[in-house]
Amino acid sequence: MIPDLKDKVVLVTGSSTGIGAAVARGFGRNGAKVAVHYHSSRTEAEKVVADIKLHGGTAALFGADVRSAQEIENLVGAVSRYWGRLDVLVNNAGGLVKRLKLEEITDEFYDEVLNLNVRSVVAASRGAARLFRAQGKGNIINTTSVAARNGGGIGASLYAASKAFVSTFTRNLAKEFAEQGIRVNAVAPGVIMTPFHERFTSPEMLEGFRKTIPMARIGTADECVGAYLFLASDQLSGYVTGQVIEVNGGQLMP
Repeated sequence: MIPDLKDKVVLVTGSSTGIGAAVARGFGRNGAKVAVHYHSSRTEAEKVVADIKLHGGTAALFGADVRSAQEIENLVGAVSRYWGRLDVLVNNAGGLVKRLKLEEITDEFYDEVLNLNVRSVVAASRGAARLFRAQGKGNIINTTSVAARNGGGIGASLYAASKAFVSTFTRNLAKEFAEQGIRVNAVAPGVIMTPFHERFTSPEMLEGFRKTIPMARIGTADECVGAYLFLASDQLSGYVTGQVIEVNGGQLMP
């Protein structure tokens, strides 16, 4: 239990499955009030809320399409109104959409990937920053990826580039808001077994990734949670801002 997470209001976007769901449960176990967000996976999100409550935590369900700036800002406002404040924003929603080589990328596909991975982070952060400035304190944690540094696998060029944006955006916001009591950091998962890879990565490609990892195995969503909890805790990381924590089994050692 991390004492200073108790009763903090935490919004985790994209928390119906995968890393987001694990992070939401982790905050719930530590006494936070967790806003579980979903877009299309309502049933899975309801299970996350139920699981948090089953273990004595507090959680509520919120739906929004994060590709829309208006919807994501409305989401941030709705969470703040529901509990009277917002303390931590975890910008976790994102995805590959599908693997396409350069010649296959259309303008429509470009817009979809960038809206999902970039616009969502910008809009949510903008909405949260307004609240945090008024409160005099707040915390933004973005989910980037090892792909931001190594370029990702074949067919993931836009995804990797969008995550590189998230990493750089994180560092810039950290500078902008440091004097206002707002910390901004990111977590960069490596190859983690989630619906992301189950959907988009062949067993052969996964095995190829595994061979590049010194720990010789694919990671789990639960193994990412500690980094988010650490960054959300002022007690543990109050002097940490503008950082990207790599969680990748040694695949990348920057």
